[in-house]
Amino acid sequence: MTAYDFGAQHPMSPVRLDLTEALARSLGLFDLDEVSVVPPYVADDDELAAVHDRDYIEAVHFASEHPESTNETRGLGTEDDPAFAGMHEASARLAGGSLAAAEAILDGSALHAVNFGGGMHHAKRDRASGFCIYNDAALAIQRLLDRGVARVAYVDIDAHHGDGTERIFWNDPRVMTISLHETGLQLFPGTGFANEVGGPDARGTAVNVALPSETQDAAWLRAFHAVVPQLLGAFEPEVIVSQHGCDSHRLDPLSHLNLSVDGQREAALSISDLATRLCEGRWLATGGGGYELTSVVPRSWTHLIAIAAGQPLPVGAAVPQRWRDYVQEKYGAVAPEVMGDGVDIWWRSWEVGYDPNDEVDRTVMATRKELFPLHGLDPWFD
Repeated sequence: MTAYDFGAQHPMSPVRLDLTEALARSLGLFDLDEVSVVPPYVADDDELAAVHDRDYIEAVHFASEHPESTNETRGLGTEDDPAFAGMHEASARLAGGSLAAAEAILDGSALHAVNFGGGMHHAKRDRASGFCIYNDAALAIQRLLDRGVARVAYVDIDAHHGDGTERIFWNDPRVMTISLHETGLQLFPGTGFANEVGGPDARGTAVNVALPSETQDAAWLRAFHAVVPQLLGAFEPEVIVSQHGCDSHRLDPLSHLNLSVDGQREAALSISDLATRLCEGRWLATGGGGYELTSVVPRSWTHLIAIAAGQPLPVGAAVPQRWRDYVQEKYGAVAPEVMGDGVDIWWRSWEVGYDPNDEVDRTVMATRKELFPLHGLDPWFD
Protein backbone atom coordinates (compact mmCIF):
# COMPACT_ATOMS: atom_id res chain seq x y z
CA MET A 1 0.00 0.00 0.00
CA THR A 2 2.99 2.29 0.39
CA ALA A 3 3.25 2.34 -3.42
CA TYR A 4 0.63 5.12 -3.28
CA ASP A 5 3.39 7.71 -3.38
CA PHE A 6 3.21 11.13 -5.04
CA GLY A 7 6.89 11.85 -4.37
CA ALA A 8 9.21 12.93 -1.60
CA GLN A 9 7.97 16.54 -1.46
CA HIS A 10 4.26 15.67 -1.41
CA PRO A 11 2.45 15.79 1.96
CA MET A 12 0.57 12.52 1.32
CA SER A 13 3.54 10.41 2.34
CA PRO A 14 3.49 6.61 2.55
CA VAL A 15 5.59 6.98 5.71
CA ARG A 16 2.34 7.36 7.65
CA LEU A 17 1.14 3.92 6.50
CA ASP A 18 4.46 2.27 7.27
CA LEU A 19 4.56 3.75 10.78
CA THR A 20 0.92 2.93 11.54
CA GLU A 21 1.45 -0.70 10.57
CA ALA A 22 4.64 -0.87 12.59
CA LEU A 23 3.08 0.67 15.71
CA ALA A 24 -0.04 -1.51 15.58
CA ARG A 25 2.13 -4.59 15.12
CA SER A 26 4.50 -3.66 17.93
CA LEU A 27 1.53 -3.29 20.28
CA GLY A 28 0.36 -6.80 19.37
CA LEU A 29 -2.90 -5.75 17.74
CA PHE A 30 -2.38 -7.98 14.71
CA ASP A 31 -1.80 -10.98 16.97
CA LEU A 32 -5.17 -10.74 18.72
CA ASP A 33 -7.50 -13.69 18.19
CA GLU A 34 -10.20 -11.28 17.06
CA VAL A 35 -8.06 -9.81 14.26
CA SER A 36 -7.39 -11.09 10.76
CA VAL A 37 -4.94 -9.22 8.52
CA VAL A 38 -5.69 -9.70 4.83
CA PRO A 39 -3.81 -8.26 1.84
CA PRO A 40 -5.60 -5.72 -0.32
CA TYR A 41 -6.07 -6.57 -3.96
CA VAL A 42 -5.97 -4.36 -7.05
CA ALA A 43 -9.59 -3.56 -7.93
CA ASP A 44 -10.32 -4.14 -11.60
CA ASP A 45 -11.79 -1.57 -13.96
CA ASP A 46 -15.30 -3.02 -13.76
CA GLU A 47 -15.24 -2.69 -9.98
CA LEU A 48 -13.94 0.88 -10.16
CA ALA A 49 -16.68 1.74 -12.67
CA ALA A 50 -19.28 1.23 -9.96
CA VAL A 51 -18.66 4.87 -8.97
CA HIS A 52 -16.15 6.21 -11.53
CA ASP A 53 -16.63 7.04 -15.20
CA ARG A 54 -14.81 4.66 -17.52
CA ASP A 55 -13.25 7.57 -19.42
CA TYR A 56 -11.71 8.73 -16.14
CA ILE A 57 -10.39 5.24 -15.34
CA GLU A 58 -8.79 5.17 -18.79
CA ALA A 59 -7.22 8.57 -18.09
CA VAL A 60 -5.71 7.22 -14.85
CA HIS A 61 -4.30 4.23 -16.76
CA PHE A 62 -2.72 6.61 -19.28
CA ALA A 63 -1.24 8.85 -16.58
CA SER A 64 0.09 5.76 -14.80
CA GLU A 65 1.89 4.68 -17.96
CA HIS A 66 2.93 8.23 -18.94
CA PRO A 67 3.66 10.00 -15.66
CA GLU A 68 5.10 12.98 -17.46
CA SER A 69 1.62 13.74 -18.82
CA THR A 70 -0.87 16.30 -17.53
CA ASN A 71 -4.66 16.08 -17.76
CA GLU A 72 -6.07 18.98 -15.78
CA THR A 73 -9.61 18.18 -16.92
CA ARG A 74 -9.28 14.91 -15.00
CA GLY A 75 -7.21 16.42 -12.18
CA LEU A 76 -4.17 14.33 -13.10
CA GLY A 77 -0.59 15.56 -13.30
CA THR A 78 -1.45 18.55 -11.12
CA GLU A 79 0.32 19.88 -8.04
CA ASP A 80 -2.15 18.10 -5.74
CA ASP A 81 -2.29 14.88 -7.76
CA PRO A 82 0.96 14.48 -9.69
CA ALA A 83 1.08 11.46 -11.96
CA PHE A 84 3.54 8.70 -11.09
CA ALA A 85 4.45 5.37 -12.64
CA GLY A 86 2.11 2.68 -11.39
CA MET A 87 -0.43 5.20 -10.08
CA HIS A 88 -3.43 3.22 -11.31
CA GLU A 89 -2.36 0.00 -9.61
CA ALA A 90 -1.45 1.75 -6.37
CA SER A 91 -4.75 3.64 -6.26
CA ALA A 92 -6.79 0.60 -7.23
CA ARG A 93 -5.08 -1.38 -4.44
CA LEU A 94 -6.28 1.14 -1.85
CA ALA A 95 -9.74 0.74 -3.36
CA GLY A 96 -9.43 -3.04 -3.26
CA GLY A 97 -8.68 -2.84 0.44
CA SER A 98 -11.99 -1.11 1.15
CA LEU A 99 -13.87 -3.44 -1.18
CA ALA A 100 -12.39 -6.43 0.64
CA ALA A 101 -13.49 -4.83 3.91
CA ALA A 102 -17.02 -4.43 2.58
CA GLU A 103 -17.12 -8.05 1.43
CA ALA A 104 -15.97 -9.25 4.86
CA ILE A 105 -18.85 -7.40 6.50
CA LEU A 106 -21.30 -8.67 3.88
CA ASP A 107 -20.36 -12.33 4.25
CA GLY A 108 -20.23 -12.08 8.04
CA SER A 109 -16.59 -12.99 8.39
CA ALA A 110 -15.99 -9.62 10.08
CA LEU A 111 -18.17 -7.33 12.13
CA HIS A 112 -15.69 -4.45 11.99
CA ALA A 113 -13.18 -3.79 9.21
CA VAL A 114 -10.42 -1.17 8.95
CA ASN A 115 -8.53 0.02 5.88
CA PHE A 116 -6.32 2.78 7.24
CA GLY A 117 -4.77 3.18 3.78
CA GLY A 118 -8.16 4.21 2.40
CA GLY A 119 -10.40 7.20 2.90
CA MET A 120 -9.70 8.92 -0.42
CA HIS A 121 -12.81 11.06 -0.06
CA HIS A 122 -12.11 13.91 -2.50
CA ALA A 123 -12.05 11.75 -5.65
CA LYS A 124 -15.07 12.45 -7.88
CA ARG A 125 -16.77 10.25 -10.45
CA ASP A 126 -14.80 11.83 -13.26
CA ARG A 127 -11.68 13.42 -11.76
CA ALA A 128 -8.95 13.25 -9.14
CA SER A 129 -8.89 15.83 -6.40
CA GLY A 130 -7.09 16.61 -3.16
CA PHE A 131 -4.52 13.76 -3.21
CA CYS A 132 -7.28 11.24 -4.06
CA ILE A 133 -7.45 9.19 -7.28
CA TYR A 134 -10.13 6.53 -6.68
CA ASN A 135 -12.77 7.00 -3.98
CA ASP A 136 -12.47 3.75 -2.04
CA ALA A 137 -15.03 4.79 0.58
CA ALA A 138 -17.66 5.41 -2.11
CA LEU A 139 -16.76 2.11 -3.78
CA ALA A 140 -17.26 0.27 -0.48
CA ILE A 141 -20.62 1.99 0.06
CA GLN A 142 -21.76 1.12 -3.46
CA ARG A 143 -20.67 -2.50 -2.98
CA LEU A 144 -22.78 -2.69 0.19
CA LEU A 145 -25.79 -1.25 -1.66
CA ASP A 146 -25.33 -3.53 -4.66
CA ARG A 147 -25.27 -6.55 -2.36
CA GLY A 148 -28.58 -5.68 -0.73
CA VAL A 149 -27.86 -3.29 2.15
CA ALA A 150 -30.81 -0.90 2.25
CA ARG A 151 -29.23 2.11 3.98
CA VAL A 152 -25.60 3.08 4.58
CA ALA A 153 -24.41 5.98 6.74
CA TYR A 154 -21.08 7.60 5.92
CA VAL A 155 -19.46 9.60 8.73
CA ASP A 156 -16.43 11.69 7.75
CA ILE A 157 -14.34 13.33 10.49
CA ASP A 158 -11.45 14.50 8.31
CA ALA A 159 -10.51 18.19 8.67
CA HIS A 160 -11.49 18.61 5.01
CA HIS A 161 -15.04 18.29 3.69
CA GLY A 162 -15.80 14.84 2.29
CA ASP A 163 -16.96 16.38 -0.96
CA GLY A 164 -16.27 13.53 -3.36
CA THR A 165 -18.19 10.91 -1.41
CA GLU A 166 -21.04 13.35 -0.75
CA ARG A 167 -21.28 14.26 -4.44
CA ILE A 168 -21.30 10.64 -5.64
CA PHE A 169 -24.32 9.91 -3.42
CA TRP A 170 -25.84 13.40 -3.57
CA ASN A 171 -29.14 12.20 -4.96
CA ASP A 172 -29.26 8.69 -3.49
CA PRO A 173 -31.69 8.43 -0.56
CA ARG A 174 -30.09 5.14 0.54
CA VAL A 175 -26.92 6.90 1.71
CA MET A 176 -26.58 9.55 4.39
CA THR A 177 -23.24 11.37 4.26
CA ILE A 178 -22.22 13.31 7.38
CA SER A 179 -19.09 15.45 7.33
CA LEU A 180 -17.61 17.41 10.24
CA HIS A 181 -14.81 19.58 8.93
CA GLU A 182 -13.09 22.94 9.08
CA THR A 183 -15.18 25.56 7.31
CA GLY A 184 -14.72 25.86 3.59
CA LEU A 185 -14.23 29.59 4.09
CA GLN A 186 -10.76 28.71 5.36
CA LEU A 187 -9.86 25.33 3.92
CA PHE A 188 -9.92 23.20 0.76
CA PRO A 189 -12.23 22.24 -0.94
CA GLY A 190 -14.32 25.28 -0.02
CA THR A 191 -17.59 23.35 0.23
CA GLY A 192 -19.63 21.62 2.91
CA PHE A 193 -21.95 24.22 4.41
CA ALA A 194 -25.13 23.61 6.39
CA ASN A 195 -27.46 24.39 3.47
CA GLU A 196 -25.94 21.62 1.30
CA VAL A 197 -28.49 18.94 2.17
CA GLY A 198 -28.69 16.56 -0.82
CA GLY A 199 -30.33 16.29 -4.22
CA PRO A 200 -34.03 16.58 -5.08
CA ASP A 201 -34.65 12.87 -4.47
CA ALA A 202 -32.54 12.71 -1.32
CA ARG A 203 -33.04 15.91 0.63
CA GLY A 204 -31.72 15.55 4.14
CA THR A 205 -29.15 12.87 3.36
CA ALA A 206 -26.18 15.23 3.00
CA VAL A 207 -25.20 16.63 6.39
CA ASN A 208 -22.45 19.18 6.89
CA VAL A 209 -21.03 20.74 10.04
CA ALA A 210 -18.60 23.48 8.95
CA LEU A 211 -16.59 24.14 12.10
CA PRO A 212 -14.64 27.35 12.70
CA SER A 213 -10.86 27.25 12.57
CA GLU A 214 -9.14 26.50 15.90
CA THR A 215 -12.05 24.37 17.17
CA GLN A 216 -10.77 22.27 20.07
CA ASP A 217 -11.66 18.80 21.38
CA ALA A 218 -14.53 19.77 23.68
CA ALA A 219 -16.29 21.93 21.10
CA TRP A 220 -15.72 19.38 18.32
CA LEU A 221 -17.15 16.54 20.42
CA ARG A 222 -20.08 18.74 21.45
CA ALA A 223 -20.82 19.36 17.77
CA PHE A 224 -20.53 15.65 16.92
CA HIS A 225 -22.91 14.58 19.67
CA ALA A 226 -25.38 17.37 18.86
CA VAL A 227 -25.83 16.19 15.25
CA VAL A 228 -24.59 12.69 14.43
CA PRO A 229 -26.43 10.38 16.88
CA GLN A 230 -29.77 12.11 16.31
CA LEU A 231 -29.63 11.99 12.52
CA LEU A 232 -28.27 8.44 12.36
CA GLY A 233 -31.00 7.35 14.74
CA ALA A 234 -33.61 8.81 12.41
CA PHE A 235 -31.97 7.36 9.27
CA GLU A 236 -31.55 3.84 10.73
CA PRO A 237 -28.52 2.67 8.74
CA GLU A 238 -27.68 -0.99 8.39
CA VAL A 239 -23.92 -0.34 8.10
CA ILE A 240 -21.75 2.63 9.08
CA VAL A 241 -18.77 3.52 6.88
CA SER A 242 -16.48 6.09 8.49
CA GLN A 243 -13.52 8.14 7.33
CA HIS A 244 -10.95 8.97 10.03
CA GLY A 245 -8.67 11.58 8.54
CA CYS A 246 -6.60 12.79 11.49
CA ASP A 247 -5.55 16.11 9.98
CA SER A 248 -7.84 17.78 12.53
CA HIS A 249 -4.93 17.49 14.98
CA ARG A 250 -3.38 20.70 16.29
CA LEU A 251 0.03 19.72 14.85
CA ASP A 252 -1.19 19.01 11.33
CA PRO A 253 0.50 21.33 8.81
CA LEU A 254 -2.40 21.53 6.34
CA SER A 255 -5.40 22.48 8.48
CA HIS A 256 -6.31 24.76 11.36
CA LEU A 257 -8.36 22.68 13.79
CA ASN A 258 -7.03 22.06 17.28
CA LEU A 259 -7.86 18.47 18.22
CA SER A 260 -5.71 15.97 20.08
CA VAL A 261 -5.13 12.26 19.54
CA ASP A 262 -7.27 11.81 22.65
CA GLY A 263 -10.18 13.60 20.96
CA GLN A 264 -9.78 11.62 17.75
CA ARG A 265 -9.80 8.41 19.76
CA GLU A 266 -12.99 9.52 21.49
CA ALA A 267 -14.61 10.18 18.11
CA ALA A 268 -13.73 6.66 16.96
CA LEU A 269 -15.19 5.22 20.16
CA SER A 270 -18.40 7.16 19.58
CA ILE A 271 -18.74 5.90 16.00
CA SER A 272 -18.11 2.34 17.18
CA ASP A 273 -20.82 2.76 19.83
CA LEU A 274 -23.27 4.06 17.21
CA ALA A 275 -22.56 1.03 15.01
CA THR A 276 -23.28 -1.24 17.96
CA ARG A 277 -26.50 0.57 18.81
CA LEU A 278 -27.86 1.06 15.29
CA CYS A 279 -26.25 -1.51 12.98
CA GLU A 280 -25.71 -4.62 15.09
CA GLY A 281 -22.06 -3.60 15.09
CA ARG A 282 -21.48 -3.49 11.32
CA TRP A 283 -18.78 -0.87 10.84
CA LEU A 284 -16.20 -0.22 8.10
CA ALA A 285 -13.55 2.37 8.97
CA THR A 286 -11.00 3.98 6.66
CA GLY A 287 -8.10 6.35 7.11
CA GLY A 288 -7.92 9.60 5.17
CA GLY A 289 -5.93 12.79 5.59
CA GLY A 290 -3.20 13.29 8.15
CA TYR A 291 0.14 14.94 7.49
CA GLU A 292 2.00 14.95 10.82
CA LEU A 293 3.62 11.68 9.93
CA THR A 294 5.41 10.40 13.02
CA SER A 295 3.61 11.81 16.05
CA VAL A 296 -0.05 11.97 15.08
CA VAL A 297 -1.13 9.61 12.28
CA PRO A 298 0.34 6.35 13.64
CA ARG A 299 -1.11 6.85 17.11
CA SER A 300 -4.54 7.97 15.91
CA TRP A 301 -5.00 5.08 13.49
CA THR A 302 -3.55 2.54 15.91
CA HIS A 303 -6.24 3.65 18.36
CA LEU A 304 -8.78 3.14 15.57
CA ILE A 305 -7.55 -0.40 14.92
CA ALA A 306 -7.61 -1.22 18.64
CA ILE A 307 -11.16 0.10 19.03
CA ALA A 308 -12.34 -1.90 16.03
CA ALA A 309 -10.67 -4.97 17.54
CA GLY A 310 -12.62 -4.46 20.76
CA GLN A 311 -9.41 -3.78 22.70
CA PRO A 312 -9.18 0.03 23.11
CA LEU A 313 -5.79 1.29 24.22
CA PRO A 314 -5.59 3.75 27.13
CA VAL A 315 -4.32 7.19 26.14
CA GLY A 316 -1.71 6.78 28.86
CA ALA A 317 -0.37 3.51 27.42
CA ALA A 318 3.34 3.55 26.69
CA VAL A 319 4.50 3.66 23.10
CA PRO A 320 6.81 0.63 22.59
CA GLN A 321 10.46 1.60 22.72
CA ARG A 322 11.26 -0.54 19.69
CA TRP A 323 8.82 1.50 17.62
CA ARG A 324 10.33 4.75 18.90
CA ASP A 325 13.77 3.42 17.96
CA TYR A 326 12.48 2.50 14.49
CA VAL A 327 11.14 6.03 13.98
CA GLN A 328 14.46 7.52 15.06
CA GLU A 329 16.63 5.18 13.01
CA LYS A 330 14.60 5.19 9.79
CA TYR A 331 13.15 8.70 9.74
CA GLY A 332 15.33 10.69 12.14
CA ALA A 333 12.37 11.82 14.24
CA VAL A 334 11.66 11.71 17.96
CA ALA A 335 8.44 9.77 18.57
CA PRO A 336 6.04 10.39 21.47
CA GLU A 337 6.34 8.27 24.60
CA VAL A 338 2.64 7.63 25.27
CA MET A 339 -0.42 6.95 23.13
CA GLY A 340 -2.24 10.18 24.01
CA ASP A 341 -1.60 13.89 24.27
CA GLY A 342 -2.53 14.19 27.94
CA VAL A 343 -5.42 16.63 27.50
CA ASP A 344 -8.86 16.98 29.05
CA ILE A 345 -11.51 16.20 26.43
CA TRP A 346 -14.59 16.74 28.63
CA TRP A 347 -17.35 18.15 26.45
CA ARG A 348 -20.58 19.95 27.28
CA SER A 349 -23.74 18.16 26.19
CA TRP A 350 -26.08 20.00 23.84
CA GLU A 351 -28.86 19.27 26.34
CA VAL A 352 -27.53 21.91 28.72
CA GLY A 353 -28.46 24.63 26.24
CA TYR A 354 -27.56 26.54 23.09
CA ASP A 355 -25.23 29.54 23.39
CA PRO A 356 -25.86 32.01 20.53
CA ASN A 357 -22.60 33.80 21.39
CA ASP A 358 -20.55 30.65 20.74
CA GLU A 359 -19.36 30.27 17.13
CA VAL A 360 -19.41 26.46 17.27
CA ASP A 361 -22.93 26.47 18.72
CA ARG A 362 -24.08 28.73 15.89
CA THR A 363 -22.56 26.31 13.38
CA VAL A 364 -24.28 23.36 15.03
CA MET A 365 -27.62 25.14 15.15
CA ALA A 366 -27.36 26.05 11.46
CA THR A 367 -26.99 22.35 10.61
CA ARG A 368 -29.74 21.28 13.01
CA LYS A 369 -32.17 23.85 11.56
CA GLU A 370 -31.47 22.70 7.99
CA LEU A 371 -31.55 18.93 8.60
CA PHE A 372 -33.56 18.04 11.66
CA PRO A 373 -37.01 19.06 10.32
CA LEU A 374 -36.41 16.92 7.22
CA HIS A 375 -36.25 13.89 9.57
CA GLY A 376 -39.09 14.84 11.89
CA LEU A 377 -36.70 16.11 14.55
CA ASP A 378 -36.89 19.35 16.52
CA PRO A 379 -33.71 21.44 16.07
CA TRP A 380 -34.15 22.98 19.51
CA PHE A 381 -35.01 19.99 21.67
CA ASP A 382 -34.03 16.69 19.99
